[in-house]
Amino acid sequence: MTDILVSEIMNRLNSLFPSVSSELNSINDYTFLIAVLLSAQTKDKRVNIVTKELFKVASTPVQMLELGLDKLKEYIKTIGLYNNKANNIINLSKILIEQYNAEVPLDRDQLELLPGIGRKSANVILNKICNAPYIAVDTHVARVSKRLEFTKNTKVNKIEEDLYKVIPSEYHTIASNLLVMHGRYTCTAKNPKCSKCILKDICNSRNKYF
Repeated sequence: MTDILVSEIMNRLNSLFPSVSSELNSINDYTFLIAVLLSAQTKDKRVNIVTKELFKVASTPVQMLELGLDKLKEYIKTIGLYNNKANNIINLSKILIEQYNAEVPLDRDQLELLPGIGRKSANVILNKICNAPYIAVDTHVARVSKRLEFTKNTKVNKIEEDLYKVIPSEYHTIASNLLVMHGRYTCTAKNPKCSKCILKDICNSRNKYF
């Protein structure tokens, strides 16, 4: 994969999604953190349905603790792994109040110490809130990156390393979102829309993995 070809791929995706951003709805840094936590193994659309009502009553760590674990579970019970996610939300809200003055720490290492927040989630949060040049690798990014021959690795941390090397630095702040959108709507896991793909003339994997 040449640098010129990678740049062309990112240029085309950027032209297709010129205002790309996370599709998770939020009203402040804390609610975005909660939305990201809830989105693990859950579609963004489902998360947005749940948080539309949840954030009306709990949009800060203090309000979330006032809501309490049992009531929180009622709001998010249609989401996968909701019991664990509810416990993590309550616990991280306590930590934010006790250690960070109820604010979201804008440091990747500190974010990764919060319950339910791993490296991918931390990258997503900082990418959105701070416009930080972090590339978050989810299932869409991993799949599309392999098909576009940006990486041959299967481990998330190795894929992330490869993407930083291959993708031009000017795209690092939007790379994850571009690859997610492409994977979500065109380069899908099943029945990818190769014939309609904006990259069909330069993708060596067209019809290869399917």
